[in-house]
Amino acid sequence: MRPRIAVTDDWQGVARSSADWTALDARAEISIFRDAFPDEDAAATSLAPFDIIMSMRERTPFPASLIARLPRLRMLSVTGPRNRSVDRAALAARGIVVTRTDAGEDGSATAELALALMLAATRKVAAGDAAIRTGGFQGAVAPGFTLRGRTLGLIGLGRLGSLVAGYGTALGMRVLAWSPNLMPARAAAAGATWASKDELLGTADVVSLHMVLSHDTEGMIGARELGLMRPGAILVNTSRGPLVEESALLAALAAGRIVAALDVYEREPLPADHALRSLPNTVLTPHLGYCVQENFEVFYRQSIENVLAFLDGAPIRPLTA
Repeated sequence: MRPRIAVTDDWQGVARSSADWTALDARAEISIFRDAFPDEDAAATSLAPFDIIMSMRERTPFPASLIARLPRLRMLSVTGPRNRSVDRAALAARGIVVTRTDAGEDGSATAELALALMLAATRKVAAGDAAIRTGGFQGAVAPGFTLRGRTLGLIGLGRLGSLVAGYGTALGMRVLAWSPNLMPARAAAAGATWASKDELLGTADVVSLHMVLSHDTEGMIGARELGLMRPGAILVNTSRGPLVEESALLAALAAGRIVAALDVYEREPLPADHALRSLPNTVLTPHLGYCVQENFEVFYRQSIENVLAFLDGAPIRPLTA
């Protein structure tokens, strides 16, 4: 009997066009799930019949509770070099093989989207587009402002933050940076000036987050931090939604104190009735940061290679992070 493979969370319908599935089609029965599972019960019901699951990033989490409800699972393929939504201990206890892929491109996709959100927020791109599409013109669009001469504050100056620092410099912005372990010399090497977290929040016209989500960073931007931001300042988040306390963010936005340009959310997909969808001082994209052709080609090609190697009895690219 041929193994059954589930390809989950193909939200943009690109799985088939991103790689050559011929060899895997010849050896397995493949089912592609485009929509997100609304909850763990739905995921368990849909995925229980499958021997192998090919997942996309952290869209569907695999905690121990879900793993226990997948009796046939023998292999889980994740995309990217790490995945914090997978309980590796629970998988190992069952002897389930877990593989990963390379990251794809160098992070430019997410960094460029941060720049796009920054520009869209400052120049009211979404409002202008909506006005044109509804028969209007400039009347419903408030004036924006230029970024040249303004201050960009980067919370996190790793690979992506450094790319955004370069974009800010190219636009003629003053770039400040902070992270828990950042030293002034490292900031200077990336073209930024080190500042304390509070100084950065109180000074920047645009604050862009580039931190990895962890127990230590979850909720690192709360009511106090948002309260330090300048009136009308823009908060850009292309990293992870839970870095920001959602209730505090909603309160700051409802009060009209700041603008939010967001690609990531506490819950994804963002619920249809979520308050963020109706607030005017937001620019919202549906977690598009890494969603470029270059990444999907690597993700799906290497995932297919991983599954074929597993079927041949010689697994490759084990997940270790």
